[in-house]
This record gives sequence, C-alpha cells and structure tokens, in this order.
Amino acid sequence: MRRSLIALCVLVAFPPASNARTFVRCGHLIDGVSKTTRDNVTVVIDNGRFTEIYDTASHTDGIVTTEEDKFIDLSNQTVMPGFMDMHVHLDHEHSPQSQIEEFTLNPSDNAMRATAYAKRTLLAGFTTVRNVGDDGMTTVSLKKASAAGYVVGPRIYTAGRAISTTGGHGDPTNGWCEAIMGDPGPKDGVINGADEARKAVRQRYKEGADLIKITATAGVLSIATSADNAQFTDEELAAIVETAKDYGFTVAAHAHGAEGMMRAVRAGVTSIEHGSYMTPEIMSLMKKKGTVYVPTLMAAETVVEMAQKPGALPEIVRPKAIRVGAQIEHTFRAALKAGVPIAMGTDTGVSAHGKNAKEFELMVQYGMPAMQAIQAGTISGAKLLRQEKDLGTVEKGKIADLVAVAGDPIQDIKLLQDVKFVMKDGVVYKLNGAEVVR
Repeated sequence: MRRSLIALCVLVAFPPASNARTFVRCGHLIDGVSKTTRDNVTVVIDNGRFTEIYDTASHTDGIVTTEEDKFIDLSNQTVMPGFMDMHVHLDHEHSPQSQIEEFTLNPSDNAMRATAYAKRTLLAGFTTVRNVGDDGMTTVSLKKASAAGYVVGPRIYTAGRAISTTGGHGDPTNGWCEAIMGDPGPKDGVINGADEARKAVRQRYKEGADLIKITATAGVLSIATSADNAQFTDEELAAIVETAKDYGFTVAAHAHGAEGMMRAVRAGVTSIEHGSYMTPEIMSLMKKKGTVYVPTLMAAETVVEMAQKPGALPEIVRPKAIRVGAQIEHTFRAALKAGVPIAMGTDTGVSAHGKNAKEFELMVQYGMPAMQAIQAGTISGAKLLRQEKDLGTVEKGKIADLVAVAGDPIQDIKLLQDVKFVMKDGVVYKLNGAEVVR
C-alpha cells in the first residue's frame, strides 16, 4: 500500500529493518555545512546512510513510501550531525580514589566501567570519539564491542596506550615507590631514544590502535612537580611522526609547555591537546602546518574545581591544577582570534562521562560563535580523524548519525547538554529524551 509523506506520523523502528527506509522530519536542521539553520527538512536514511535531504513541504507530493518505511517526527526540534569528541578516556573517571585504584583494579574492572562510560557518552549525543590514552588494550576491545553491538557506545578511534618518556606524563609507574617502579619500555608506552620511539609506534599498530598519542610535555595530574617541561627530544619526535606516517597514523600530542609544544609542531604532529602555554609563534606555525588545536576547556575547569576541595587531588598536583587551569581561557581566546584550526575535545575522564557537551558552552563563553562551536564538535572532528567523507555533516551518502534538542542551540548553546534524540549508524538510541531499550 502506497502512501504520501504528508501522512507522516510518529512511528519508530529500532533498529530499522534492512528493507525499510527511515524518514526523519526535522523542524530545524544544522547540517554542519551551511552557516545558517535550515527549516522544515526531511532526512531519509537507508542502510545506515543518508540517502535524501530535502525541504519537506516542496517535496511532499513527489515522495512515495511503503508500509515498511518508518517515520520519526522531530518537527519541534533542532537536528544536527552526531557530536564528535576528540579527546576522551573511556576507561577512567577521575576521583579521589584514582591513585590507589592503580593498585586495586584489574584491567577487567576498567573494562566493565568503560562499557558504562561509553553508554553515557553516546546517550549524551556523542556518536564518535577519539580515545587518546588508556591502560593498554581496554579501548581497543571496547571499540570492537561497540562496533559489533555487544555494548552501547559511540564509534571509537583509539590510541591505545599513550607514548611517553621515562618519568614523563604518560609513564604508568611515575611516582611509584622504588620497589615496584621497574623500568617500563616501548611495549608499555615508555621510550628513550629514536629506536625505542619507532618500536612503540609499531607496538601500537600491532595492538590495533587507530592513532598515536604522545605526551610531549609534563601534565597536570601526573605525580610530578612540573606541568609543562619538554619531555621528548627532536630526534625522538621525528622518529615517532615518521613511523606513524608509515603506518597510516595521525599523532595527537598532549602539550602544556611552549618548548615541548613547539618541538611537537615542528616535528609534524597532527594535533595539540590542551595547549595551555601556546605562544603566538606556535599559533603561527600551527596555522602554516595545519596542526589542529584541541583545547579541552572542561578539563581545565574541572581540575581547578578539584584543587579547591581537600583530598580531591594529591598535594603535588594541586598547585599545577590551579596554575595551568587558569591559563586556558586566555590561550583559547588568543588561538581563536589567530585563526588556529580548532576541534572540540573535552578530556572527559578528568570530568565525568556523559557531560561532554558542557565543552560547547565553554567554547561559546570564551568567544566562539555558536555555529562555529557546533562545527568544531562535528565536521572539524571528522577532518581531524580523516573521516570527513563519512562523518561530521548531514549530507547525502554519509553515515546516518543524528542528534536533536528542543529549542535553538544557536541562541542557547546550553541546550546541547540536554539531547532528546540520538541516532548512530541509522539506529535510534534515544527518543523523546529517553533511552531506547533493546
């Protein structure tokens, strides 16, 4: 039996049948491409991809549907591409117990927690994430489980274990007592010299990582005095970037201090994470090389809040958190004004999982126009992952990832923290603000 799209009603199938299309009627659409919002648009999904996007009223008479087709009415909502967070840690969530849990939790404990964190992330509207550092293999396995449907979670691109230097921000035994400190090596993500750097990159490839993460400088939460000293030589950085290129990897570089950041940008890393003490010279070089800035504003806000609470952070960390956290707004405003490419990333795991969309609010609060912030959390992320042919916008042929909110996020960016609808790969996971239970 044939029927016109004018009979569009609120019927939903989860997941859509293989021979059925899904018609999503959008009251407003931010497609990730246009600079303005489109009104009264219908998006058609078939086999997990967008097949048609058209103005609802002008095409009603020409569209023929069948009994198998399914319909979702979001005519009172604003629809957008699925959000993309370029800096998460799905196997961890920081707490006052984090330091002792390094000795009391097994990898399987982290994996179980990661499944819950992944679900929270997806239901918050983040259909794709870049996991930049974990305890080893947890997020490689989580990536596979999410893709296969064993767990509910976002599409994951993971670096596996980050690459550090001895005593550096990513050294897993940093701050431990001598009896158990040992001497971790490339397999553990700790290198000294160019040859070990190459071996560590190749090890990540062997383990199934999608990209490389390095800790180019010291960090805030590591048990060490410095938050910003340079931690790789030029030769080590060159070896990492060259080997990563051979294996098809991008390279994300954690960096707070200027010297280590400059070395990393000169070496050709793909992105700078945090970038706290970024200088005008570094910004200029990043623009020249196309290096992307992932600012993680939420992480800075979170560690400053933690530093005010007794016992929330180790004493060696508290002054670093206050000093570095206070810097980030100035750096973000300067980088935005300078025209440095920016992709959204939260460092969630420092902050609580599922709250990622607060980053949009902070980006706008610090001077970024709302539409640009939404694009930083959609198409800019897709480009950073080199997945812009499939992800990041609502365009014909792309993977069907959608989110929706009630109201206009261009006028009130905080609305993105209350997502009402989530679709990933053409499958609906959240409708009318509630999880779709399978």
